[in-house]
Amino acid sequence: MRRAVIIALALTVSGCSGEIGPAPDQGPASSSRGQPDAAPTAVGPDAASPIAPPDAGGIPGKADSPSGSPGADAASDGASAAPGWWHPTPGMTWDWQLVVPIDQSAMVDVYDIDLFENTADVVASLHSKGRKVICYVDLGSWESYRPDASSFPSIVLGATYVGYPNERWLDIRRIDLLTPIVRSRLDMAKANRCDAIEADNMDGYDTNTHESSGFPLTYQDQIAYNLFVAGEAHARGMAIALKNDIFQVMDLLPDFDMEVNEECFRYSECNLVEPFVQAGKPVFECEYTLTADQFCPQAKPLNVSAIQKHLNLDAFRIGCP
Repeated sequence: MRRAVIIALALTVSGCSGEIGPAPDQGPASSSRGQPDAAPTAVGPDAASPIAPPDAGGIPGKADSPSGSPGADAASDGASAAPGWWHPTPGMTWDWQLVVPIDQSAMVDVYDIDLFENTADVVASLHSKGRKVICYVDLGSWESYRPDASSFPSIVLGATYVGYPNERWLDIRRIDLLTPIVRSRLDMAKANRCDAIEADNMDGYDTNTHESSGFPLTYQDQIAYNLFVAGEAHARGMAIALKNDIFQVMDLLPDFDMEVNEECFRYSECNLVEPFVQAGKPVFECEYTLTADQFCPQAKPLNVSAIQKHLNLDAFRIGCP
């Protein structure tokens, strides 16, 4: 959730303003981006699409259909193999709120909320309303303010994330050192009964879209780490979203259950994540600068679940009709 900060910094330095077209060679980056250029016309959760009562605890109007046990490589120490996990489908409605307390009134199929900032009771409350819950957790960078921050060995802490002085990239080559931390966080998500994981900053290798991580990470280093994280989530019976990382979609598609994407319409990148929809997996997409009337006519034919949000991901939401 970061690209906009880099874009905003670039605009500040250059003195440019106004509408931004397709991304330059730098392309997109992982997480947060700059403030919207135009103020949205509506505030508050979107209540335009009421949902049906849940089907036996699953997604409203949809039934869970686990595909069976994860492969042998998904099972790992500290987590027994699960018989299956939630398999979301294209077209599901969603909301993304990282500001607490969560406004639970949005009439959507799926909520994406912060793992550390919400208790199991919040997840249970959302489940009681028929919502599925994705839990956001940063597994690609270190955040100084998280309760387990001291458990990260200093050797894995890299460059500071531009625009986020309390975050540093991780040396994802050191899976041996990161494994206990990843497993502990995913154990917490399982204990909270999260249905899925949104692992952030999983594209540290890609210096074309953001600053250097401070480590000589390669494409294959990133693939190996992302597959490791996906396997750990699946071994605990949770689905996992690929967060941005658009240039590795084709290699990671078989092992990820959905895509969470930022501003692919603004940067004309949605073709890179469309393989998820073609594979029967949803793309949960968010725009910060474009308004719903600008991106919805493109999103609907692609069956992309696109919403307009504030950059801080509070309760404001405009969905496509």
